[in-house]
Amino acid sequence: MLDNELRYQIAITQIESIGPSLAKFLIERFGTARGVFNASKKELLDIQYFGNYRAEKIIRFNNFTAADTEVSFVNKQGITPLFINAAGYPKKLAACSDAPTILYYKGTAPINQTRIISIVGTRLPTPYGKWLTRLIVEKLAPYNPLIISGLAYGIDVTAHQTALDCNLQTVGVLAHSLATIYPAAHQHIAKDIIAQGGLLTELSSTARIEKFNFPKRNRIVAGLSDATIVIETETKGGSMITANLAFDYDRQVFACPGKITDKKSSGCLQLIQSQKAAILDSVSTLIDALGWAPITTNQISTKVQQNLTDPEKSILAILDHQIPVSIDEIYLKSMLPNAVLAGSLLNLELYGLIGALPGKTYLRLLG
Repeated sequence: MLDNELRYQIAITQIESIGPSLAKFLIERFGTARGVFNASKKELLDIQYFGNYRAEKIIRFNNFTAADTEVSFVNKQGITPLFINAAGYPKKLAACSDAPTILYYKGTAPINQTRIISIVGTRLPTPYGKWLTRLIVEKLAPYNPLIISGLAYGIDVTAHQTALDCNLQTVGVLAHSLATIYPAAHQHIAKDIIAQGGLLTELSSTARIEKFNFPKRNRIVAGLSDATIVIETETKGGSMITANLAFDYDRQVFACPGKITDKKSSGCLQLIQSQKAAILDSVSTLIDALGWAPITTNQISTKVQQNLTDPEKSILAILDHQIPVSIDEIYLKSMLPNAVLAGSLLNLELYGLIGALPGKTYLRLLG
C-alpha cells in the first residue's frame, strides 16, 4: 500500500464538494493532506460554514485505490504532480479562483516564468492565420517567452511548432490525461514539446477523453499566461472561451482583426468590439502593453531599411500587414518592370520585411 502525502493529495481531489480553494484551506489548517483525513469530525465541524455533509464525506472516505494507482503512474512515467499549495505550482494560475487542485506535468521547462504568452485559435485556420501565428511567435522569440497552447489542430499546433523551431520553450495544456495524446497525429510533436517544454493536465491517468473537459482545459491556458493572443476564431468555440476567461482573470487579451467578411475572424472582431481584447496590429503593441523591456533593433536590419532601393520602398508602401496584396495589384500600382518587381520582392523577403502567402500574394510583416 502506497502511503505518502501525494496519495492523500490525490484522494482529496476525489471528494465531492471539496474544490481547490477549500482543499488548500484544509491542508493549511491541518498541516498536510493526510492530516485532513486524520481530522476528527468535531475538528472539521469547528470550521465555519463547513457543514456536516462535507465532514461526513471526508470521515467516511476509504477508497484510496485510484490514488494509489495514480501515484504508481506518475512515478513510472516521470511526471511531476503539482498540488495547489506546492512551491512549483504555477503562481499566475494559482491566483485564479477556479485553479485546479492538482496538476500533472511532464517536461523540462519551468512553468513559473516571468514571460508567458498563450496563443489560441481555430482548428481550421486560413493560410493567413497560420502564417500570422508563425510570424508572431518569431517576432516574440527575442523576448524568450514561454509559449502556451492546447496541442489542438490548427493555430495551436502551429504555435507549438514555431516555438520549437525558434528554440523557445512551449507547454501544451491537455484536455485529457498524460496516458495518451489527442489528437493521435500530434504524438510526434508532443515528444518534442516534452523535450523543449512540457505537457500539463489536471486529469488523472484513468480519465477518459470527454468533450466537457476541453472547455475546462481552457481556463488553465488562460490562467497560466500574462496575455492571450487570439489569431483566428469564429464567435463560438474554445478560443472564445479562453479569451473570455483571460479577460475575467484580468489578463491582457489581444485579437488579430482580419477581414470583416471572413468568418474565421468574426470572433476576433467580436472581442475587439466588446472591448475584451485589444487589436494586435504589431508585436510591439503587445510588448508595450506588458511593459517588457524593448529589444535593441539589429543594426544590420536598420541598415537594410535605410538602404532600400526606390522600387523596394514603393512596394512596401503598397503592402498592408493585415490584407494580402496580389502580385498583379502590386504590379499595377508600382508600375515596375517585371524583372525589377520580382527582384525587389525577393530582396524584401530576404530582408524579412515582407512575407509571401499562397496564391502569389504578399504582406508587410508586423514590426
